Amino acid sequence: MKWVTFMSFIFLFSSATSRNLQRAARDADHKSEIAHRYNDLKEETFKAVTMITFAQYLQRCSYESLSKLVKDVVDLAQKCVANEDAPDCSKPLPTIFLDEICQVEKLRDSYGAMADCCGKSDPERNDCFLSFKVPQPDFVQPYQRPAADVICKEYQDSRVSLLGHFIYAVARRNPFLYAPTILGLAADYEHGLQHCCKESDIGTCLDEKATAIKEKAKKISVKQQYACGVLKKFGERTFQAKKLSHLSQKYPKAPFSELVKLVQEIKGVYEECCSGDMIECMDDRVKIMAYVCSKQDVFSSKIKECCDKPIVERSQCIMEAEFDDKPEGLPSLVEKYVQDKEVCKSFEADHDVFLSQFVYEYSRRHPEFSTQLILRVAKGYETLLEKCCKTDNPAECYGKAQEELNKHIQETQDVVKTNCDLLNTHGEKDFLKAILVRYTKKMPQVSTDTLLEIGKKMTAVGTKCCQLPEDRRMPCSEGYLSMVIQDMCRRQETTPINDNVSHCCSDSYAYRRPCFTAMGVDTKYVPPAFDPEMFNFDEKLCTATPAEKELGQMKLLINLIKRKPQMTEEQIKTIAEGFTTMVDKCCKQSDVETCFGEEGANLIVQSRATLGIG
Repeated sequence: MKWVTFMSFIFLFSSATSRNLQRAARDADHKSEIAHRYNDLKEETFKAVTMITFAQYLQRCSYESLSKLVKDVVDLAQKCVANEDAPDCSKPLPTIFLDEICQVEKLRDSYGAMADCCGKSDPERNDCFLSFKVPQPDFVQPYQRPAADVICKEYQDSRVSLLGHFIYAVARRNPFLYAPTILGLAADYEHGLQHCCKESDIGTCLDEKATAIKEKAKKISVKQQYACGVLKKFGERTFQAKKLSHLSQKYPKAPFSELVKLVQEIKGVYEECCSGDMIECMDDRVKIMAYVCSKQDVFSSKIKECCDKPIVERSQCIMEAEFDDKPEGLPSLVEKYVQDKEVCKSFEADHDVFLSQFVYEYSRRHPEFSTQLILRVAKGYETLLEKCCKTDNPAECYGKAQEELNKHIQETQDVVKTNCDLLNTHGEKDFLKAILVRYTKKMPQVSTDTLLEIGKKMTAVGTKCCQLPEDRRMPCSEGYLSMVIQDMCRRQETTPINDNVSHCCSDSYAYRRPCFTAMGVDTKYVPPAFDPEMFNFDEKLCTATPAEKELGQMKLLINLIKRKPQMTEEQIKTIAEGFTTMVDKCCKQSDVETCFGEEGANLIVQSRATLGIG
């Protein structure tokens, strides 16, 4: 049985149904979904989330024009609260929003082909609209903060309008950011105003707060898009397995049954958030957090402060809260999962229950491991049992489980240690060079600028994670690397790189990182001809800033490897030293251009000879 289906049985209690069936069951309890959600969220929050929804779909529209659409939806909600049998009240919420969008005058004039989405049926219509969302819209002007005295007076006189404009501005710039997060950022913004408007230097204070909010939004958005990507690419089973592992680490005292229930509810909320259904995303997230807070004694001793916060600030706080302490005296898993002679009987009787409990028990004992590693361990254990339970002596066969599973742990620990040692010993510059060499060899088809972008992201992961305590390094590094890899894989879908990358991106979520780590040189790659033009030697090399010089060296390094991916470290070192020697020599000459012309030509000849390129 494949890992993507291994969670199936345990979720039969609550998750065998699809999202549409869940929605149908829920709607059966409420004649009007819009009336139900309006009553839950209350007017101010409902209006805010409605604005978020429209601003994320219609990113080019003004605040004023979207306010009219918001009014239409709020008016309908209020009508349905008064009479759930009124026209349009039984429509699903996504349908209400998309119908409103499709009635916008001159939609095609502003959005072009996006208007064609209106000709599709739901849910294809929504998928079509989602595909037109622009993650970093260049048509939205950078935020210009009003003068300090003006913004403080505006907050005092027109709080709702000011916060409404803030929510609109964040939503249209971040079309995939979940509504609960945007409302949480609005709360941060309001706290910032309340604090800064009492300070002597209001402007500086507000600018610092704005920068922090912007960085927070960017960080959370990346994580949320990653979660949606995992759900979309690998399906709900893998998503739920990942969540079960993470929640078992975070809430190690919580019983298995509570975490299974929580995982299922969270999966439903992510499906809503990822599909742009922000009203239901907001309402159901609030309900989950209320449930967790109502059972703090069951889940965690670390969330009391979060649960005391207002609703819109609660969810992000709980998600960022530290792991609860492990229960004392947890027994070793060896006795139950390795030494027990009846393992195969349990495994075959309730295959998925057995394995799900293994993930839960293993995760709660190992908060120092990444969830990806835990899923690899679980898959390794499953594969071993499938083999051993068919033998004449299963117990003897699976008695070696610990030794087999330790191979996965050792590989991951070695990768983290090797990279952190390299970074801590040689610094960011040499670490980036090492990453560029590795990944240019793995995927030389990728553009130089994209390879640099990937290299810098991976270096940032190292810088962030390698300074953490030993027990937090692995979850941090593999967690963030998985996001970088997923972004790479998303590009691979529209612009295929090579067969090796395609295989690693598609084969298994848990094994993605080890797959990329083990990936060798692309043997099918045909290098372009050696082009002397890539050696651009002129006096700018002497006047460039250190950062510009470093960038030039990195680009040269990438372009050299693209010409010969099999080039060795020694060859790279020889050419790099030749380049540095030439620059040092020529920048001291009176006639710099002539020197570069002569020495540059010599370096090109030497480089060709070093690489064995005729």
